[in-house]
Order: sequence, then C-alpha cells, then structure tokens
Amino acid sequence: MNNLQGVFWNNMDKFLFQRVDNTGLSLWRIAFGLLITIQAFGEIVLGTVKSVFIDPEFTFNFIGFDFLQPLPGNGMYYYFLLMGVFGLLVMLGYKYRWSMAAYALMWTCVYLMQKTAYNNHYYLMMLLCWMMVFFPASRYLSLDSLRSGFKKYHMPRWVSVVFILQIWIVFTYGAIAKIYPHWLDGSVPALFMKSKSNYAIIGGLLQQSWTHYTIAYFGIFFDLLIIPMLLWKRTRVLGFCLSLFFHLFNSVVFQVGIFPYMSIAFAFFFFSPKTLIQRFRLKREEYNKTVVQVPTFKKIGVFVFTIYFIFQLGLPLRHWFIKDDVLWTEEGHRLSWRMMLRSRSGMLMYWVEDKATGERNNYPYRSLVSSKQLKSLKSRPDFIWQMAQRIKKIEAEKGHDVAIYVTCKVKINDGKYHSFIDPEVDLTQVKWDPFRHHEWILPSPESY
Repeated sequence: MNNLQGVFWNNMDKFLFQRVDNTGLSLWRIAFGLLITIQAFGEIVLGTVKSVFIDPEFTFNFIGFDFLQPLPGNGMYYYFLLMGVFGLLVMLGYKYRWSMAAYALMWTCVYLMQKTAYNNHYYLMMLLCWMMVFFPASRYLSLDSLRSGFKKYHMPRWVSVVFILQIWIVFTYGAIAKIYPHWLDGSVPALFMKSKSNYAIIGGLLQQSWTHYTIAYFGIFFDLLIIPMLLWKRTRVLGFCLSLFFHLFNSVVFQVGIFPYMSIAFAFFFFSPKTLIQRFRLKREEYNKTVVQVPTFKKIGVFVFTIYFIFQLGLPLRHWFIKDDVLWTEEGHRLSWRMMLRSRSGMLMYWVEDKATGERNNYPYRSLVSSKQLKSLKSRPDFIWQMAQRIKKIEAEKGHDVAIYVTCKVKINDGKYHSFIDPEVDLTQVKWDPFRHHEWILPSPESY
C-alpha cells in the first residue's frame, strides 16, 4: 500500500511540477493586463462609475460587507484610474506581483461593494486576478525580465492545470444551468432578442424562431464541449473558430464588456508553444524540459488549491440544498455561473408602521435609489431586505421605531406576476442567511 502511494505521489510530482513552456502564460498576461486596463478606464468613460458609485445615495453591497463603501465625492474616479494604471503595469510585466495583487484587491472591493451592476463575468475576473498573483507570469515578455536581465522560458505545469480547471468549471456549470424548460423551448433567447430588433443588418434575423433555438442549443453544447475541443489537438482549431464566432456574437449582440475577448484569449493556454512562437514570431532559448522541480511549499500549495477547487465545485451547487427553485427565489443564484438564463421584473411597495401609534403608511422608497438600482430592487429578495434595513435606519435617525412590510409581485421571463414576499413579515426582524431559505419569500407558483 505504501509503495502504491509513493508511486502515485511521485507521478503527481512529475505531472504538476515538470517544466513546460511559458509562452502561453506570458501572452495571456499581456492580453489579460490589457483587458483589465480597458475594464477600469472603460467604467469611467462609459459612465458606470458615476451611475453605480457616485450618483446613488448608497450602494447595495454584498451582505456582510457593509464596511466597503464608495469613496466620497469624486474619489471613485481616482480609484478606477489607479486600477487602470495597475492594469497597464500587469500588461507590461512591471513590478508584476505587486501590480497584480493591487489590482486584484481593488477589483475585489469594487465587486463586493455593489451588486447593481453584477454579472458572473466580474466574479470570474476577480478569481483570475487572484490566480494571476500566484502565477509566474513575468518571467518572459516583461519589463521585469528585461530589468533583471534574467529570463525564464518555463513554468511548472500546475499553472496550466489550475487555469484550465477553473474555466472548465465556469463553462460546464454554465451549460448545465441552461438545461431548463424556458431555455430549451427557445423562449428565453426569444425574450432577450426582442430588444435587439433595431440592430442594423442582423436585427430581423435575431427575431426568427430558428435563431432562438440555435442560440439555445448552440449555447449549451458550446459551453459543454469547448474545453474538451481545445484540449484535443484534432479539434483545437475548430474549437478556436467556434470560440471566435460565439464570443464575437455575444460581444456584438449582448455587449457584455471584456468577457468575450478574455474568453478568446483563453486559447493561449491550449495551443502548443511551437504554434504560438511561430504565430507571434517570438525568439526563444531552449531549456531543460526533463527537470521536475518540486517547491518547498508543495504541501501548502496542494492543500490550498484542493480546498479552493472543492469550494469552486461545491458553491454553484448550493441552491440544490436550499428550499424551492433558485429561478424563483434567487437564493444561491450568485457565484454559481448561472449566466444569461432568465429575465426578472417586479412590482414593489414598502409599508412603514409606527410601533408607537400603529399607523401604517406607504413609503416613497424610489427617491432613495437610482433607476438602475430600482430594476434589481423590485425583484431580488436580498435587495428588498437591504432596503428595509435602510429605511429602518433612516426612520430611527428621525426618532421613529418602525416595522417594515412589503408587498411585492415578481414575473419570471415572459410569465405572469405572482406574489413574492409575505406581506405579514416585518423585514426588520429577520436576518439574511446566504445558505438558507428565507420563509418570508413565498413558495414558487406552479407556473412562473
């Protein structure tokens, strides 16, 4: 038994810590650095910093991270400018680890301090930023290697393994999440395409039923098969061509920021070093490919990444252990790679009851939020709960002890409105738990 274990761990060491070419990682660092720079500066240019962080009276942060608040005045403009500078330094490979760590920390704060502009791509970007902090990505094609005069043309294989496993999780869970009736019958893609009818050239095409079914099933099979196709040499070029089409289509039609281009750049980890060197006309020196260099931090590293991937595999499944359907309750939706799956809209009223007098009045909550925040507030339970706490705080500052009730109806996709929140529950007296069902969310209707 001990001999078998020894052979197993010896083979694992050879697999994970053998030297492999780092051309793909170096090119990915340049592309990723450019994209996160565009992300930071683009948020300023496109007005997102203003609409999400500066204009609103307060932000809907991830619950438990209330201490993360936007900087006062125009502080968030400077914040994103600084982030963009760190992105440039990452791209150039200058003071790489410090620059990458700074960007990762700042983006994590941005991500956790607001949910109004939430999407899964921002979450993935946060994960990749932290991964890149630990990757040896500035050994080649970087200012750091030029300054030191010491270039390395190799990296341990575990870098590629970790990266590919992470994006495999993203795409696989994304495919599985789409396997539900409203996606499979093409109704969700049809709903998404309604607002695209004014697009030049393709607007009419996007309204066709066959287009909706193509989008539905191509999306599932692409997400499910793209990583295996890129891993297998015989299908790699075809997979890359499909990736180009799929992600450029998403960029044009859905306008989802840098994610399509980041996904295209994933290919750097799949094409052979020889192909990359030829395509980009790079000059390389030979290195000893037989060397297996096991680091002193091996046990800690294996433990950390094992826990990390257990978390990554388990977290998207948590909604299966929470009562009712995530499509209705939203409990367990975030951080689960449930991408482009449904549309939600709602009707919402807050009722404030003075505990001293028993008088109950409708509360004008709309004045407290931006139009962008309002859309999410009307249909998402954590937003609704957070607003109740906000109203209670405002009233407490006026010397009023109040109870807060909600009447809310929600519509999923193109269905009918159904009551969503129990109107008899005082939301100031209940706690939010991200891993349990909240009984004040009414049961899902039979058809929604």
